[in-house]
Amino acid sequence: MFPYIPGFLSFREIDSTLEAVSKLKNNFDIVLVDGQGIAHPRRFGIACHLGVIIKKPVIGCAKKRLCGRFNQPAEEPGSYSYLFDRDEKIGAVLRTRKGVKPIFISPGNLIDIDSSVKIIMSLVDKYRLPEPIRLAHLYAGEISSIYKNKE
Repeated sequence: MFPYIPGFLSFREIDSTLEAVSKLKNNFDIVLVDGQGIAHPRRFGIACHLGVIIKKPVIGCAKKRLCGRFNQPAEEPGSYSYLFDRDEKIGAVLRTRKGVKPIFISPGNLIDIDSSVKIIMSLVDKYRLPEPIRLAHLYAGEISSIYKNKE
């Protein structure tokens, strides 16, 4: 297994992600990942890596910024500002709920920043994270606790 090295998440996670995608029974139009796309120091985070391999649009949605600078978005849900690195626009900082930290949206492949923001916002319900990412976190926590209890 590839060790955890900051900035190289894709190399650690891509094999298991591709295995999971290969097991999907239904066709899909887009993938969301908990990670970065072009808002990455090398402009090629896991959302880019996955998208290039599967030839589908992939959006990175992260809780923390990996690189770049931004102005805080307004407090209203749906408000966002762009994330820049030097003069390059690399993502968006999206406020999904009033009174909570924003999330970092970064296109990976075959999609642009503004479309990524609209899609993510359409998937937000009562929580900070979009439902598919939130539910994946919950499920991963359940699986993790099952394996920990077996040890």
